[in-house]
Amino acid sequence: MKTIKTYGTAMNYRSAALFALAISLTMHVLSSIMFFYRRGAIAPENAPTPEFDAFPLLISVTTTFLFTFLLYLINFALLKLDKQKSSKMLLVIGGMIVSTTMLSWIFTFIHTRLFDYGPHPGRAFFGGLMRDFLTATIVFFSSQIVYTNVRRNLIALENEALKAENEKTRYEALKQQVNPHFLFNSLNTLNAIIKTDPDKAQQYVQELSYIFRYTLQNEDIITLDEELKFTETYGSLMQIRYGSSLQIDLDIRQEYRAYHIIPLSLQTLVENAIKHNVISRRQPLAVRIFTEDSPPVITVANPVQRRTTPEEGEGIGLANLAERYRLKWQQDVTICRTDDTFSVTIPLKKT
Repeated sequence: MKTIKTYGTAMNYRSAALFALAISLTMHVLSSIMFFYRRGAIAPENAPTPEFDAFPLLISVTTTFLFTFLLYLINFALLKLDKQKSSKMLLVIGGMIVSTTMLSWIFTFIHTRLFDYGPHPGRAFFGGLMRDFLTATIVFFSSQIVYTNVRRNLIALENEALKAENEKTRYEALKQQVNPHFLFNSLNTLNAIIKTDPDKAQQYVQELSYIFRYTLQNEDIITLDEELKFTETYGSLMQIRYGSSLQIDLDIRQEYRAYHIIPLSLQTLVENAIKHNVISRRQPLAVRIFTEDSPPVITVANPVQRRTTPEEGEGIGLANLAERYRLKWQQDVTICRTDDTFSVTIPLKKT
């Protein structure tokens, strides 16, 4: 994963210009305050006040800005290098010393050509060098603060990206479990009715082919209306086996049909009810599917008519569904068990 590009948002020429402008203005405002304070404190009474000349101040602000701006660019470039921490720090310090010395000499040379520093221009150079190294120290430590914050944010983003990628991988793995799981249980059902009613078995295969076209879709979410149509088809498939002993009752508010749901949610819950409950003429099974408000949810409920031995299967349906909702929408599937009723409530999403 290449991460160095993310430094560009906080360590680029715009940031360097803003930092340089802030430092140069702050330094010259403080310098001007100190100058006027000292002049007023030591000037003799009735002494003429010299006229203020803005040109040297403008030149000084400009050169300080350029000097600081270039130092930030150099520092940012060195900090972006892909080096070990210890070698990078030595490189940054060495680079700052060399670049500060060279830039200080260049800008001091320009100053001596523009302004008269008297008989001791060397003092002006060394004084300027000391000032520039102070500025370089400010640049160095402020850049380190920016770099540290960027690194901390970058590590946090990388961790979040890895977590999201891991959850996506787990979600895709769960999706891949659904089709084999459904196929396994469907073949068990087909095996049961082949022995008793070959004609129904043929109709079952035709219905099953439609259902598998649906399960092979590559959608993460679908509308509730699509899932309801599929669930009704699955219900009619089960009624080939169970006849009137199995009823699926729908009570769905029309506006919720446009809401979204994870594919195979309702079918999984209906299948779960069929697997774990007795279905016979004496004990018919009525599965209710209904919506509720605040927040919008859909519930699949059935009476508890426990089998002594549930139908064979991999036992992953309900756990798989709950995990997919947690990974996809960070929401829980609510399971409610009583002595008489078993129900599962899943969230609906508007968009």
